[in-house]
Amino acid sequence: MDELLAKLHRTNCLTKDEIVELLGGLTPEGRKTLYRFADETRQAHYGKDVFMRGLIEFSNICKQDCLYCGLRRSNGGVDRYRLTEDEILACTDEGYALGYRSFVLQSGEDFRFTEEVLSGIVRRIKERYPDVAITLSVGERSEDFYRALHEAGADRYLLRHETASRSLYDSLHPGMSYDNRIECLHTLKRIGYQVGAGFMVGLPGQTPEHLAEDLLFLHELQPEMIGIGPFIPHSSTPLAGAAGGTVEDTLVMVALARLFVPAAMLPATTAMGTLDPVGREKALKAGANVVMPILSPLAVREKYALYENKICTGDESAHCRHCIEMRIVASGYRINLGRGDHVAFREETDPAVNFA
Repeated sequence: MDELLAKLHRTNCLTKDEIVELLGGLTPEGRKTLYRFADETRQAHYGKDVFMRGLIEFSNICKQDCLYCGLRRSNGGVDRYRLTEDEILACTDEGYALGYRSFVLQSGEDFRFTEEVLSGIVRRIKERYPDVAITLSVGERSEDFYRALHEAGADRYLLRHETASRSLYDSLHPGMSYDNRIECLHTLKRIGYQVGAGFMVGLPGQTPEHLAEDLLFLHELQPEMIGIGPFIPHSSTPLAGAAGGTVEDTLVMVALARLFVPAAMLPATTAMGTLDPVGREKALKAGANVVMPILSPLAVREKYALYENKICTGDESAHCRHCIEMRIVASGYRINLGRGDHVAFREETDPAVNFA
């Protein structure tokens, strides 16, 4: 294990067999070494900075029927909502006043938010706040859609690949195409977005071989962002009775992703904080460097339930920001409220705002 970890730290890659061997043989001491290597790698690119993104979950309507997701089309128990354009702009106004210079606009695959509608929203935000970065996460769309939104001012696009195993993907995503998912990611890269991929840990049927394939796919794609979180079963989905992923297994994959894609922006996800009160802090110490406090209106936060019992749904935006800031600083890191671009996209004039 020491030799494999040293090789990974040195070369930022292992073979599939080596990854499987590593996952099967990590001792507690080996995990400590892995987390230390990941933290060192993150600091080599981003220092002690933890980047804040204001998250706006603007619609919980989705055309897809993914087996693990609480927002799936077949879940009739969801109280569906769509924010209006003005409500979305109000969220960015509040976030900007709180210091955010990076916003994530996320929804289910709600095709009422057309190319024209979303382009208009992005343009309005950029006209009002030209110094902010905008990330979109609205699922699989056409190349023309992606290009139009990029031309309107969207800087980044999150589209987790979910799993790099075709068979596992097909078993979890009825009516969807693995090939289309992967092609969307390559299209986004060609257009010039900062692209986010990622996967869940602990999915039913997931094996160490599948996780090895995820890491090798990320190494090949070299996304600018990687989202990794534990699978948390939702009681209103077909996977309600499945065992969920664990914080410890997810930390291992976060650390490995940091080493396979050293310069990636890597969130400490809310799902980690849902399973463990200090889960996000643990993720930061395992190589993560982004947090995404919620800016959505309080009235709709609990309705955006990919999984149940999500934390922070009842906190005012200002409280949410200050709470996570205190946690980050207490963990030995530094808040960065700038745009938080990937190092390959960073401008010399990036107006980073740091708090010791």
